[in-house]
Amino acid sequence: MADVYDYRNFENLKIQGAKSTNKFIFQPKEKYVESLFGDLVTKTGFNSYKEWAIESKTTALIVIQRDTVIYEKYFNGFSRDSYFHSQSMAKSFISFLIGAAIDDDLIKSVDDPITDYIPELLERDPRFQKISIKNLLEMRSGLKYNTDLLPFTNIHAPWHDEAVGYYHPNVRKLLIEKIEISSEPGKDFQYNNYNTSYLGLIIERATNLSVSKYLEQKLWSKIMEYDALFSIDSKESNFEYMPSRLIARAIDYARFGQLMLKEGDWFGDQIISSDWVNESTRENKSIPRQIYPRWFGRSDKRIYYNYQWWGHVNKDSAFHFYANGNLGQNIYIIPHIEAVIVHCGNSLKYYSSDFDLWDVALQMD
Repeated sequence: MADVYDYRNFENLKIQGAKSTNKFIFQPKEKYVESLFGDLVTKTGFNSYKEWAIESKTTALIVIQRDTVIYEKYFNGFSRDSYFHSQSMAKSFISFLIGAAIDDDLIKSVDDPITDYIPELLERDPRFQKISIKNLLEMRSGLKYNTDLLPFTNIHAPWHDEAVGYYHPNVRKLLIEKIEISSEPGKDFQYNNYNTSYLGLIIERATNLSVSKYLEQKLWSKIMEYDALFSIDSKESNFEYMPSRLIARAIDYARFGQLMLKEGDWFGDQIISSDWVNESTRENKSIPRQIYPRWFGRSDKRIYYNYQWWGHVNKDSAFHFYANGNLGQNIYIIPHIEAVIVHCGNSLKYYSSDFDLWDVALQMD
C-alpha cells in the first residue's frame, strides 16, 4: 500500500503556485479545537490529544472557520513546508478541472459520451459510447475493475486493478487498449480508479494541455501559496496518475477547501462557477440509495457520493462534503458553520478518517 512518502518513487511534474495570494487571518483557538477530539482520544485509549496525534501518525491538522485559521499544527516530523500526499483527495481536484473545462467551453456537458474525446475506444467496443463523463464522475460507469486479494490475506493480488493502474508505465495505453466494460453504465456504483484516469485523459484531450499545466492555470497559479507536484506513470508516457498522486502543502489543501466552501469565490474572484461547485458536491437525490453499499446508510444520517466528492447528510438535513484519501487525508467542508478541516496522516489505526471528522463537525458551532 502506498504511504505518504510514495511520491518519491516516481517522476513528478511541478505545478507553480501564485506569485502573490490572499493570506488567511490567524486567531488560534488551540484548546477549543483539541477539545473537539476528546472523544476520539478517549476511544483510542490515549491520555492526551498530543499523544493521540503522535500515535495516530497525524501529520497535519488545520481548521478554518469564518475565513479565519483557528488551528494549524504539524506532527511527526512534518511542517508547513512539507509535501503531503493527497492519496484519493486528488480525485476531487480532477472533478474541479472538469468543471473548469466546462466553464471554458472546452467540454460541452457532463452528458457528453466519453468517446467524443477518446474516439479510439469505439474501435474496441461500441458500448463505450454509452458511458458519459457524468458516469465517470459518479463512479457509475460499469467499467470492469478487479478487486481480488491474495488468498487468506487482505493484500491486493498483483492483478488487482488498483495495483495494475498505480504501477503501469503507460496509463494512456492501458485506458485505450485494455480496460473493459462489465455492466450497463449508470446502473451500479463501484469505486473504480479508472474512472478518474479517464477523466484526466478527457481533460488532456479537451484542453490540449497536461492535467498538471491545466491545474496550474485554473487553480494553483490563482490562489495557492506554494508549488505542488503530480506524479507521472513514467518519463516516456508523462501522464499523471490522476486518482491519487497529487502532492501539495496542507495549507493549500485548506485553500481548496475554502474555495469550495465559498462556492468558487476567492476574495471576490470567481475561480470556478458556483453552479459547478453545487452540482458536484451536493447529494443527487434522484440516485436510488439501493445502489450504494449498506454502510452508506439508508435513513436520515447517511453518506453520499457525487462527482468525485464524498458527503454526509445529518438527521437535521445539514450536509458536509469532503475530499477523502487513504491513510487519513481529508479536506472536510461544513457549509452551515463556514468551516474547513484538513487532516493529513499516514495511518488509519487510531483515526477512522471522515467518520471521526463527522463526529468532530457535529460538536462545532
